[in-house]
Amino acid sequence: MGDLTQVSSALLYFAFILYLVATFVFAGTIRDKRTDKGNGKLGKVAITITIIGFLTQIGYFITRWIASQHAPVSNLFEFTTFFGMMLVFAFIIIYFIYRLNLLGLFTLPVALLIIAYASMFPREISPLIPSLKSHWLYIHVTTAATGEAILAVSFAAGLIYLIRQIDQTQRSKRTTWLEVVMYAVFSTLGFVIISSLFSAFHYSAEFQFPVEGEEITVEYQLPAITGPDDGELQTEGVMQPLFEAPGWMHGENAARKFNTLIWSVLTGAVLYLLARLILRKRIAAAIQPLLKRANPDLVDEISYRAVAIGFPVFTLGALIFAMIWAQQAWDRFWGWDPKEVWALITWFFYAAFLHLRLSRGWHGEKSAWLAVGGFAIIMFNLVAVNLIIAGLHSYA
Repeated sequence: MGDLTQVSSALLYFAFILYLVATFVFAGTIRDKRTDKGNGKLGKVAITITIIGFLTQIGYFITRWIASQHAPVSNLFEFTTFFGMMLVFAFIIIYFIYRLNLLGLFTLPVALLIIAYASMFPREISPLIPSLKSHWLYIHVTTAATGEAILAVSFAAGLIYLIRQIDQTQRSKRTTWLEVVMYAVFSTLGFVIISSLFSAFHYSAEFQFPVEGEEITVEYQLPAITGPDDGELQTEGVMQPLFEAPGWMHGENAARKFNTLIWSVLTGAVLYLLARLILRKRIAAAIQPLLKRANPDLVDEISYRAVAIGFPVFTLGALIFAMIWAQQAWDRFWGWDPKEVWALITWFFYAAFLHLRLSRGWHGEKSAWLAVGGFAIIMFNLVAVNLIIAGLHSYA
């Protein structure tokens, strides 16, 4: 099975490279006069490369399934890579409906960041814990991830709309919030870059600290800007923490995760400021001229349709199937676990999205802001709830 695991990893890496190449080819369609019709040669090449990359990632999924003897969606690495794969699949489907090349230029980078983010987690194949040995693992997790992936396409379309339509000639609340969104993208990129860099150098630092009367040892993969409360550094020749984490961060890995968050924010800030210095204007203002050919009504339609399709899929996977599995595993349909609560918050948000659009006429910019906000909730659920907040889903 070791050889099969290596093949699986190689297929995932190859898929990542193909998505990256497809992104650059989609970027080339901006200057193509036929890009709005979706029949330019570059557009056809780009979507072909994307499909090949998707098929390659399916190969990764199948080979890892065979190697592990269970569906590879049982930990954060497997779930996040599956989420990225379904995002690409959702984009391919919507692309063939609307033929908008520009959507690929914004959707594929999101998928790339998600897959790169997944690579930061342990990739080892491990046997399923008893509570995961159920066919509902496949049904609940895959359906929920697929729903979130379709909703993520709405974010990409909403971001295109906002950059295309918001007046960048003068500073306003809208331009400021749009830059906050751009900075969040840079922070995610910063996390991937800084984690990959120190991982390549095999950086490691161990801290020992008390938790409920027991001495716990935790390993840092990034230099400690903040260390555990009352923690003692065990590794010589590495950076001493600048300060200790707050006392209420008493979980085994809470301080380490807080340290990773700080590094992501700081690295994102450096990347964002460098981009501002190079471009000498706001990021969105620099991108806006490239989107002049985009049809705002079409982009708005794509954003809405993605929510209209993704919302019922998410409802099935994240709520209905989840409650059925919870009843089987824990003898209750609902337990207010943090993951359950945030799934419900996500559901209410997108339900409000559809209500406001269909009943109150929230089209265009208002709808686009909602699409961006909804994706922020999804990413908070993926990152913060999974990594920081303890609960029954912490095994992932």
